[in-house]
Amino acid sequence: MSASVLSAYLSTPAGEGSWPGVVVIHDILGQTTDSRRHTDWFASAGYLAIAPDLYSWGLKPVCIQATMRSLAARSGAAFDDIEATRGALAARPDCTGKVGVIGFCMGGGFALLLAATNPGYSASSVNYGTVPEDAETLLRTACPIVGSFGAQDRMLKGAAARLEAALTRNGIDHDIREYPEVGHAFLNRHEGFGGWIAARMNMRFNPAVAADAQARILAFFARHLS
Repeated sequence: MSASVLSAYLSTPAGEGSWPGVVVIHDILGQTTDSRRHTDWFASAGYLAIAPDLYSWGLKPVCIQATMRSLAARSGAAFDDIEATRGALAARPDCTGKVGVIGFCMGGGFALLLAATNPGYSASSVNYGTVPEDAETLLRTACPIVGSFGAQDRMLKGAAARLEAALTRNGIDHDIREYPEVGHAFLNRHEGFGGWIAARMNMRFNPAVAADAQARILAFFARHLS
């Protein structure tokens, strides 16, 4: 099921523009202070950034299950909601029409699939998202991808190497890095109950690694969205 009116958080650069756009896809915890913070740092770097709330339409546990089913099926209401967000962003008079996508954890999985299947994106940032076994076939005509992973992430062993190999074999421009000192969710700074859950799962924000990853992402997007 999709939201009849999709909720989203929009962050606009200072001054007058038109600016390239970025769709920010949240992790499994949903629309939080963390996802809005990511949207804001893109706006501060000169991007018209928007974060759709994929859980707009109902009770959070039900929305999580439905969104994860869409991700597994590679189609469905969550993809429809993200595409509606991208289309609305690209059509704005203050958008250049060039749009990138970034996702974290669950959102990183969406960002990878969208890079492979949606020609409306000029670049994708995949942050500790699942990389499927058929990545080489899936990514045959993908847009450029910048990816960040943690070597201590037990859920995604081999994901960075698999993504690197698939993109190299397909001749897709990319920047993939696996940081040795971190695990999952090192770019996400959750607070409150979400922070408690993340800590219990050993998912810890790392400011130094996050700063390096953000700099790489911005440099990559500048190259492909300018």
